[in-house]
Amino acid sequence: MARRKLLLLLKPLDACSHSPSGGVSRLSNTQILRHLGSRYDVHRDAISFCENILQKKFVDWEAMLRDNLCHPIQNVDMVVTVGGDGTLLHASHFVDDSIPILGVNSDPTNVDEVEEYSNEFDATRSTGYLCAATINNFEQVLDDILEGRVVPSKLSRLSIRVNKELLPTYALNDILVAHPFPAEVSRFSFRTNKGSQPCSPLVNCRSSGLRVSTAAGSTAAMLSAGGFQMPILSHDLQYMVREPISPGAASNLMHGLINPDQTLDVLWSCSEGFIYIDGCHVRYPIKHGDAVQISTVAPVLRVYLPPHLSGQEVYSFSFKRDSVEKRWKLSNM
Repeated sequence: MARRKLLLLLKPLDACSHSPSGGVSRLSNTQILRHLGSRYDVHRDAISFCENILQKKFVDWEAMLRDNLCHPIQNVDMVVTVGGDGTLLHASHFVDDSIPILGVNSDPTNVDEVEEYSNEFDATRSTGYLCAATINNFEQVLDDILEGRVVPSKLSRLSIRVNKELLPTYALNDILVAHPFPAEVSRFSFRTNKGSQPCSPLVNCRSSGLRVSTAAGSTAAMLSAGGFQMPILSHDLQYMVREPISPGAASNLMHGLINPDQTLDVLWSCSEGFIYIDGCHVRYPIKHGDAVQISTVAPVLRVYLPPHLSGQEVYSFSFKRDSVEKRWKLSNM
């Protein structure tokens, strides 16, 4: 059997809030300092732990800081990310559908710790929603992968075209189309289409922007804004207009689903704007008159998921889909 080639992609120690240096040193609360110092140490120890495990396995591997990753990942059999969902998302922007990703949550949230300090500060650590491993089970999960006992799940990503030109980055979580200044009104029109046929009325909006999420991203900002969680293997997209101003008769169309065979077509009507992909670090400028098309026509991402995610039920989502489609039909009557 040929040796597998792995890339170990690391969240930097000095680029995260875990580090007790820099601005953190100005904090006077010793409990906060102790907590942040602990996060730094836990992440550092997790990196060392994963490296020691890989040393024992029949694999070739190299480590890289995620901030040094700027070209497509090639010539490896798998990417192992050590950090949280942010590091996994960063890796997803540099892989196609041929290279699977395993996420290791290096610093999971401790519920008891959050409760203990709830009146002092937010002691939440890393969520690691998409991460299948922690240091507690990393070796077992890795062995299962190397011996073929588990296979990666295929997660949908979304693609964006601006004036028919495909943007080079696919979103795994979500995108936000908005004015660069948060207090400024975002003006745009949108509708869903299937080919050249409209599936919904044209909606003219003034709002704080437009968010579109994949199923994997439906538990993030979309859920916080009042959306709903989708089964992680769904191929649909979910959209929501942020803080619409006087939507009137179109209020039922401020939130909905986009089927895999549909596109969401947006006409931008502000002098400037940005498309933010999976957070604030990746963004592309748009201007007045630009046509933005959003769809699931994108390479899937192969990810080793936690067992409770790969076996999600779909019944509640089917109910949500039915209610959304009913709203669309009522708006066209």
